[in-house]
Amino acid sequence: MQEVNGKWTIFGTTADDPKCIHNVDELVERINKVGFMPLFSNDIPGFSVEEYTISEDWWCNDPKRDPWLWREIVAERQAAVYGKFFQKKMGFVSKEWFPAFANARRCGYDFDARWDDEKAGYRHKKIMDAFDDGEAIISYELKEKAGFNSGEKNFEGTLADLQMQTYLCAKQYRRKINKKGEEYGWSIAVYSKPEDIFGYDYVRGCYAEEPDESYRRIYGKICSEFGEVDERIFRRVVAPIKA
Repeated sequence: MQEVNGKWTIFGTTADDPKCIHNVDELVERINKVGFMPLFSNDIPGFSVEEYTISEDWWCNDPKRDPWLWREIVAERQAAVYGKFFQKKMGFVSKEWFPAFANARRCGYDFDARWDDEKAGYRHKKIMDAFDDGEAIISYELKEKAGFNSGEKNFEGTLADLQMQTYLCAKQYRRKINKKGEEYGWSIAVYSKPEDIFGYDYVRGCYAEEPDESYRRIYGKICSEFGEVDERIFRRVVAPIKA
């Protein structure tokens, strides 16, 4: 997606492209095949949902055709893990590859251990403490619960950091409810710890592996699917968060 003459423009494909993704089931199939898929185009050609969907279908509000709505369906189905995982922008990681992805991004640290070693900021701690009861929390309620409505700054940036580190992901999307009980406005992300969705043992399934080994396996997978990728570009688009 690029800004052209002041307007954000999707550069997708056509319906007759053999690689075109036509529906949410085909999207899940593609995510499972390649392992990782940012939502929008980036410096790795072909490494996005955008490039294999029909431009005109974006934001058409038809769940059968609209890739913007597919992300909500995938998250709701728990068919893949969805969050701001790529340059603080949204994308998918397959369930098969998420344990390796989490190990590489976390460098072996659970959040509490990262905090204890003074490698996490206090704003990150305020947000993570809001999830102590294991419940998923909609964005605007999380902002209040974590104390960002009372003068604390950089809620969105801190929330993005925690997704990049794989400590949080989007579980589903909901719209606000007015006093009449009616939904209104845009759908809003509901966040959760991946462990509370997929299970503690699953998410930490690669912790016995060195983070660098997980990193190398992810790099190899990307190259096997999209051709040889310059590691400097890979580090920029998919790089782990260093401890």
